Amino acid sequence: MARPSLLAHADFRRLWAGDTVSQFGVFIGQFAIPTLAITLLAATPFEVGALSAAETCGFLLVGLPAGVWVDRLRRRPLMLRADLARGALLATIPLAWALGVLTVAQLLVTALLVGVLTVFFDVAYQSYLPALVSRDQLADGNAKLQASQSTAQVTGPAIAGWLVQVVGAANAVLATALGFFASAAALWRIRTVEPEPDRTQRRGMRVEIAEGLRFVLHHRVLRAITGCTATANLFGGVNNAVLMVFLVRELGVVPGLAGALLAVGGIGGVLGALHASWWARRVGQARSIWLVQLVFSPMMLLLPLAGNDWRLVFFALAEGAVGYSAVVYNVAQVSFRQGVCPDHLLGRMNASIRFIVWGTLPLGGLLGGALAEWVGARGALWVGAAGGLLAVLWVLASPLRTLRDLPTEQPRPTSAR
Repeated sequence: MARPSLLAHADFRRLWAGDTVSQFGVFIGQFAIPTLAITLLAATPFEVGALSAAETCGFLLVGLPAGVWVDRLRRRPLMLRADLARGALLATIPLAWALGVLTVAQLLVTALLVGVLTVFFDVAYQSYLPALVSRDQLADGNAKLQASQSTAQVTGPAIAGWLVQVVGAANAVLATALGFFASAAALWRIRTVEPEPDRTQRRGMRVEIAEGLRFVLHHRVLRAITGCTATANLFGGVNNAVLMVFLVRELGVVPGLAGALLAVGGIGGVLGALHASWWARRVGQARSIWLVQLVFSPMMLLLPLAGNDWRLVFFALAEGAVGYSAVVYNVAQVSFRQGVCPDHLLGRMNASIRFIVWGTLPLGGLLGGALAEWVGARGALWVGAAGGLLAVLWVLASPLRTLRDLPTEQPRPTSAR
């Protein structure tokens, strides 16, 4: 008998709605906060890079212990608290601006604290989905959630650009705070009873952290996926740190048009979410992980070729291609991770992978800021684009290259070499 559609799953719809609203807040904030720093606080390129790094360095600071705590606690209440706290922190930015006391230092501290809370939310969120839907619905659930993220990525920067021009960058950040509050309201309405974590199996923090890392690093496919994503994020962090500096300062693009250009990546992501199942059917889930990168990643080299004329098309094409390939890749690899991992290790598995792959983002942000000071934003984009092409080598050198589909049963971990 066919399983009912997730559209008929009331609690999944609530999770989906909450995540969608939250994603809109995230993408509006990712545009509005750097724009605020650049246009109102005269931040230097390195300060903008440091701001980008602060948003993600929480994964380096608390990424591994977060996985242990997520496995020890119920995940929905943890996500609720993270949403409420992130909303409250971000609401201080427009307040400080209204009082005339906003500084780059406050932006950095706020970004750091919000980033730490995001670690807990993201690890809990990816570990919570398998408790809400069946394992054979994970790919469908992840595709829908990725589609929401990509839709927010399409319209979020465009909305943010319009808000910045109409009400100012500081007030536009308020939309991010409201997004987190709305997400918390949707999560609060979920009625599925989450099982109480087994307290009898708890051991020391170090032992449990090591168990999660060992599962990831000793598993050949997970190890390759982790290396691929970490490399892509390192050089993606370089690009993200300088994109707004490149558009606003070097090309002289107005905020509204800059938001529209960044939104093209979201359009690619929406198409990727719609086509993820097609890739899995036609070429196989395992093959789609590396083939989509080989086809689309070289278009990143168009980014630094952009200019403030018809060459803005290069920027849009690169953003769209990266957004498309990233979503197809993520739907396949995240569904595999969730399906292959035992329930009691889900938090630590996700935290271990996030610690590694998101831990490279702040390093990329700092590197991007430093490169922009040294060789300019365009030169930094050349480094980010060229380095991003190396990511696919991890999966090409793994068993994924010879597989059509990923295994459905839990594989036995192999020794790391």
